[in-house]
Amino acid sequence: MAIVDPDDLHYSPQRIARELDWNLLRTFVVLAEAKSITHASERLRLKQPSVSTALKRLEDRIGRKLIDRRPGHYSLTDAGHLLYREALDINGSILRLSTLLREMTDEVRGHVTIAVASHVICPFFDQTLAEWHRAHPRTTLTVDVLSSIDAIGEVQAKRASFAICLVRDRIARLEYRRLYREFFGLYCGPGHALFGRTSLTPADLVGCSAVSFDTDRLQDVLSPVTLMRAQSSMSEKIVGTSSNLEEVRRMIMAGIGIGPLPVHVAARDVADGALWQVPPYDDVPAIDVHLVWNPHAIMNRAEEILLTMLRDKIDSTPIADRTYR
Repeated sequence: MAIVDPDDLHYSPQRIARELDWNLLRTFVVLAEAKSITHASERLRLKQPSVSTALKRLEDRIGRKLIDRRPGHYSLTDAGHLLYREALDINGSILRLSTLLREMTDEVRGHVTIAVASHVICPFFDQTLAEWHRAHPRTTLTVDVLSSIDAIGEVQAKRASFAICLVRDRIARLEYRRLYREFFGLYCGPGHALFGRTSLTPADLVGCSAVSFDTDRLQDVLSPVTLMRAQSSMSEKIVGTSSNLEEVRRMIMAGIGIGPLPVHVAARDVADGALWQVPPYDDVPAIDVHLVWNPHAIMNRAEEILLTMLRDKIDSTPIADRTYR
């Protein structure tokens, strides 16, 4: 007869599944995203000893150290990273369960939360959204404007139905579909020395100060925009940054520096005399904006219908008709 190791029995999957307190996982998600026990306790509105005790209980139950805590150091262990990934899925599913049960009616109801990057201007998407709500007027909607990386994080954690954003590194557990393509140009505001000047060349931009998006770096998702700036011989120093398009636009209009904007978004401001495009005019970089969703998330009917409509329209519409320049 095989001898069973008592430790293996104590930490067996069946025992953990039977005895684990799911509230500990919720606490751990907050701990994993926090910078310290103090920070986590503030978010949870609990006293620090209670949070520390909850962490110890979870580590004892799992049988692994989850957070490396030392003076001046706070980080997840390898086991902590693994548990955090799984706990996000579990916590997200539990949060959505009561909502799904409440929305079980003959009429399509339900709430959709979309995480959207700030520069998403897409008539194709707007039309689909309008058609969805006309067909199902009892549905409700929240649109959260976030940085692209945070938008993807919300989808991964199942807090958002899906995201519309830029994508750099794809996460294997998520699904991606190109929603539309846009082109970025460089612009200056009314107070800038180049505003209103015609026949400009890249040489006119030499040494000009720049403003841009947080992700305007060679190693990041807006690297084509970074290359465009470099080729224009502008100053390498960026004097203003934001993850929000409206704030980048504000800095450009205020004359703080020359900055990038989607050409189709800036077109109205150019027509109104609030922005002026500077070189390059023709060879401007293309950036793809994606629809991102979590295939492991249990969706309500409103979410399922809208996501299906978007996917079907993407599949049936050539990219040329989803390109804005």
